[in-house]
Amino acid sequence: MKQVIVFHPNKTKKMNILLNVNGKLHTVEITDGNTPLLWVIRDILDLKGTKFGCGKAACGACTLHVDGEAVRSCSYAVKFAEGKTITTIEGIGTKDNPHPVQQAWIEEVVPQCGYCQPGFMMATAALLNKVPKPTDEDIDRSILNVCRCATYYRMRKAIHRAAELNTPEEPIETQNS
Repeated sequence: MKQVIVFHPNKTKKMNILLNVNGKLHTVEITDGNTPLLWVIRDILDLKGTKFGCGKAACGACTLHVDGEAVRSCSYAVKFAEGKTITTIEGIGTKDNPHPVQQAWIEEVVPQCGYCQPGFMMATAALLNKVPKPTDEDIDRSILNVCRCATYYRMRKAIHRAAELNTPEEPIETQNS
């Protein structure tokens, strides 16, 4: 029996996905719903604060919030983000009105190279939404991101400082929305 292989031209079907990012609605055209949310955020929406680190959801550089939960966006398919509220580092504070976590990072002079810091700040904001006054054990259990510069001690101090700056009547996630 002779096997015949027929090649069809790539008939890629494009789809539109509606995303709510930092309080703004965006319709994005993609060809694959399994595209990582990270690439849509960075390459299509041009929000460069969320970083690519490992591509395996291990390092946390790509952390952002989906419906208030810290999510590793390098392994989160964009199709699952439709209809949800997405917050990136650009959406939690401004230069004139920094988020409590951003203010704490500044006060404690946390960054060294700074590459991983947006992911750490987003993971910290999610932690403080759940545990407003975290213990060191809470931090160790929840903040699993990786920093090659090893600024962990300064980050821990900044997390405790952010908890002091955070006010219960003003939830972190919606502060600048």
